[in-house]
Amino acid sequence: MMMSVDTDLIRVLADPLRLRIVTLLAQETLCTTHLVEETGARQTNLSNHLRVLREAGVVDTEPCGRYTYYKLRPDVIASLASQFAELAESARTAAENKRACP
Repeated sequence: MMMSVDTDLIRVLADPLRLRIVTLLAQETLCTTHLVEETGARQTNLSNHLRVLREAGVVDTEPCGRYTYYKLRPDVIASLASQFAELAESARTAAENKRACP
């Protein structure tokens, strides 16, 4: 039986800035200051997006003095990738299945 794709997580990652943040965090652990420099977003806007990512379980935080570092949780991304891989496999086999019209 095919599992459903996590639509809540897709909504979280559908925002272009959040996807950019995730892409950057896939390369290295960064603090808010680094993310502001990389994205050009305002700090308050960026903080709101990071909160959404944190609440969705996509990123973890690591305090370091007066800064907060963010790191991507690869297990969450891997789980979503697995769900899409299963969906793609289902589509491959479904190409042979054709429901007759009434």
